[in-house]
Amino acid sequence: MTRRVFFSFHYEDVWRVQQIRQMGAFAGKEVVRFDDAANYEKLQRQGDAAIKRWIDHQLNGTSVTVVLIGTDTWQRPYVKYEIEESYKRDNGLLGIHINGLRD
Repeated sequence: MTRRVFFSFHYEDVWRVQQIRQMGAFAGKEVVRFDDAANYEKLQRQGDAAIKRWIDHQLNGTSVTVVLIGTDTWQRPYVKYEIEESYKRDNGLLGIHINGLRD
């Protein structure tokens, strides 16, 4: 069964996140693509509701949410929102500690 995976992470950890994506552990899985910093900053200027709509859209059709946990991830309100919404959608949840990976 094909799974569509959503990655939840603190954007400051994007270099570590890329290491996880490139490991091949998710080969054969459809991964929701990451937007670059410019797109994220544009979205931020539109406000909280716009960001939540974007997250909701990205979660559509996913069956697994992988939370990539860095040092400050626990403080990020959108990561919390992504986890809550994933739970409501009955997505499988997997946490991976990435704070030990080299940046």
